[in-house]
Amino acid sequence: MALDAEGYGSHEEGLERLLTDARVLSPAGIERAAWGWDRHEDPAAMQRFRDAERAALRMLEQTNRAQAWDDAKKRILDLTEGRTSLVSWKVEHGDVGHKGERALLGAALGILTRDRLNHEQYSTLVRPMSEALPWLLPEAPPEPRR
Repeated sequence: MALDAEGYGSHEEGLERLLTDARVLSPAGIERAAWGWDRHEDPAAMQRFRDAERAALRMLEQTNRAQAWDDAKKRILDLTEGRTSLVSWKVEHGDVGHKGERALLGAALGILTRDRLNHEQYSTLVRPMSEALPWLLPEAPPEPRR
């Protein structure tokens, strides 16, 4: 696997790893991602997330990669709530599942635009999901839950 300047593989490889890992998350892993999302519910953190999200979407449009984002969203939604959704995501259907899904979508967006975002923007997008999948942000280990 070819690595980019930060030691990561291409965004396609990162997205495949994210989806593969999401397929094997247990309900506890989904709860952990939802807990990571909850940490963004204060107004300042949510604003940073929305700003990073807007920047990432703008980058996708400017680089003609919007279709890659549309495809990734479809794959994620099929995994989490589609006809072929996995049992662990069905078990966590409702508020926890939706928060986990939002964390997963943010991580996918971060991965797809990592080559165009600054590290703070990337970190903001992937941080909620990194609580369940630490490889997304190896320099920031998951926080203990209280």
